[in-house]
Amino acid sequence: MGTFALVLAVILFILGMVGTVLPVLPGVLLIYSGMGLYGLLTGFAGLDTMFFILQSMAVVLVFSLDYLAVAAGTRRFGGSRYAAWGAALGTLLGLLLFGPFGLIIGPFLGAVFAEVILGKEPTQAVRIGFGTLLGLLGGTVLKLGIQGLMIAWFFLSIY
Repeated sequence: MGTFALVLAVILFILGMVGTVLPVLPGVLLIYSGMGLYGLLTGFAGLDTMFFILQSMAVVLVFSLDYLAVAAGTRRFGGSRYAAWGAALGTLLGLLLFGPFGLIIGPFLGAVFAEVILGKEPTQAVRIGFGTLLGLLGGTVLKLGIQGLMIAWFFLSIY
């Protein structure tokens, strides 16, 4: 049962890491679910309450990074909160209209469009769009790092 549980957990970990880059999958939730499933199938061997409390805090941190990284990139390049909202909407529309490529072009165009509507010069709006995109990419790298640490801690706990 332990090997089966571990294989299922690893599959969910892989899907979770992929889901961080492709938001069609709920990345960190799949990783956390893999840990919980492993625990249920093995009688929580090596995984105590404190492990799950701290992993839950990491999940909240990963979710917070989605907003904070985009906001930081937007603000750093002189954008408003509307640019961050435009980037979020642009991410959704970009994914629907352009598939995976929309994850890059959508937030950029959403932030630019929001800033142009607010009356900023197009060159400044494009600069803010790049800042938003940098924040998004930086946040993704941070999320991948935190999730990697979550997975490493899981393996250290069960072995």
